[in-house]
Amino acid sequence: MSVAVRFDDIRKDFGPVRVLHGVSFDLAPGRIYGLLGENGAGKSTLMKILAGYETASAGALFIDGHAQQFDGSRAAEAAGIVLIHQEFNLAEHLSIAQNIYLGHEKRRGWFVDDAAMRAGAEQFLAQVGLARDPDTKVRDLIVAEKQLVEIAKALSRRARLLIMDEPTATLTPAETGRLFALMTKLKADGVTLVYISHKLDEVERITDEVIVMRDGRFVARSETAGLARQQMANLMVGREVSDMFPDKLAVPADAPLALKVDGLSVPGWVDNLSFEVRAGEVLGFAGLVGAGRTEAFEALIGLRRRSAGRIELAGRAADLKNPRDAMRRGLTYLSEDRKGKGLHVNLNLQDNLTLMTLERYAHPLIDLKAARKTLLDALDEFGIRTGDPGSRARMLSGGNQQKLALAKFLQPNPNVIVLDEPTRGVDVGAKRDIYFLIHRLASQGRAVIVISSELIELIGLCHRVAVMRAGTLQTTLGLDHLTEEELIAHATGTH
Repeated sequence: MSVAVRFDDIRKDFGPVRVLHGVSFDLAPGRIYGLLGENGAGKSTLMKILAGYETASAGALFIDGHAQQFDGSRAAEAAGIVLIHQEFNLAEHLSIAQNIYLGHEKRRGWFVDDAAMRAGAEQFLAQVGLARDPDTKVRDLIVAEKQLVEIAKALSRRARLLIMDEPTATLTPAETGRLFALMTKLKADGVTLVYISHKLDEVERITDEVIVMRDGRFVARSETAGLARQQMANLMVGREVSDMFPDKLAVPADAPLALKVDGLSVPGWVDNLSFEVRAGEVLGFAGLVGAGRTEAFEALIGLRRRSAGRIELAGRAADLKNPRDAMRRGLTYLSEDRKGKGLHVNLNLQDNLTLMTLERYAHPLIDLKAARKTLLDALDEFGIRTGDPGSRARMLSGGNQQKLALAKFLQPNPNVIVLDEPTRGVDVGAKRDIYFLIHRLASQGRAVIVISSELIELIGLCHRVAVMRAGTLQTTLGLDHLTEEELIAHATGTH
C-alpha cells in the first residue's frame, strides 16, 4: 500500500504568472503530513500536480523512485494517488452511490451493476459516519454531508496516497473525530496522507510532520511534536502573528435596533426563532451542523419558504420576498457556499464585484472606467491578491475568493450583513484580515451577524452569541458567559 513521493525543483506558470518557484521536498510512506501555508502559497497547485489535475512547467515528480508525469487525474488514481478537493467535485443530479463510483462504475456484463454500487457505497458511507441512503441525490445533501461523500468517494479508489484539502471545514467535532480515527487506520495500513488545513489545532492533533510553503516556495519542515501553533502561524506568514482579534467596541444599551425577528419558522428546519441585533453589534450564531442556522437566514431573505415570522429592519416591518428585496432594505447575506452561491467563478473579478449594484454603472451603457476603479479600490481595501485584475474568480485562491465575495456583498452598503462561515478554508493571515474587517463594519455602526462553527472565532469577535440546536434557539450568551464549554453544552443539549 505504501508510496514514496519526491518533488524536484517543481515550477508552475499560469501564463505570465509563476505560482510555484522550484519546490523540492519528499514524502515518506505511512505518515500524515500537514501542508501549511497562506492562501496563494501554492499548496493546492502543488497537490494538483501530484494528483494529475495540473502538469508542472518545469522540474520532476518521482513516485517510488521513478520519474512520473500524469496525463490526468485518472492516471494518478490508477497509481493510487487521490485528491479530495477543497471545493466539491460532485455531480449534484446524481445519487451518492453514482457519485462515489463515477468513472469507475461496477458492471455486470454490459450493464452497470447498481445493486453492487449501492452495497459498496453503504460500506464507504459507514466508514465516514454518514447515515444516508446511497440513492439520495447529492443536491439534497447539506454541505457537511457533501464533504463526507467526497471522502467516501476517495476511499473507494483504494488510495495509497490520499490528499485532503480542508476536509473538516464543514464538519462537526464528532464527524472530525471519526475522520481522524479513519486517517489513523489508513496510516497504519501504510497509506501516506497529506492534510491541508488552516485549523492549526487539528494539524497539531493528527499530523506527524508539517511542511510549510510561502509565496510558491518550500520554506520549512518540522516534526509536529514540540512545534507550537504560534510557531506554525509565524512560519506560514513569515512574521509574528499576534492579536488575531481586535478589541471589542462597546455597544450602547440604547443603540438603535438594526434587525428584529419574532417567531421565524421554516418548515422542517426552524421553529419560532426570535432575536435582535443593534447597530454596531456583532451577534454570533453557534450550533452543530443541522441546527438550522443557515436555513433560518436563507428564509429571512427569501431563499426559503418561511411559514411564520415578523421581520423589522431599522424599526420598520419588512416582508422580504427575495435577496434583492432584502438588499434594497439594507440587509445582505453571504452564503457559506462561496463557489456555488457567493461568486460566479467563471466571471472576471470586476463583473463579480459590481453585479449586485450594476445599475450604478449603467447610463445606460456600462461605465467600464468607473467599474474598473471600483475593482482596483476593492483589491487594495480588502487585500485581494491577484496577479491579473482581469482574471476570472476561479483563478483566485480560496482566501482571496472569500475576500472578493465580502467586497461584493458590501457594495450595496448594507446596514445589516450576515456572514455565514466567513473564514471557512481561509488561512490564518486572511482570517485576521476578515476579523478586522468585521470590527471596522461594526465601528461604522453596521450590525454584523456571524454564523460560525469555530467557537474561538465567535468568542473572539462577538458581543453576544445565540446558540441553536435542532431548529430552536437554546439561549443567547453575553460576554460574561462566552466560553467554549458553555457554547458546546448548549449546542449539544448537555447544559
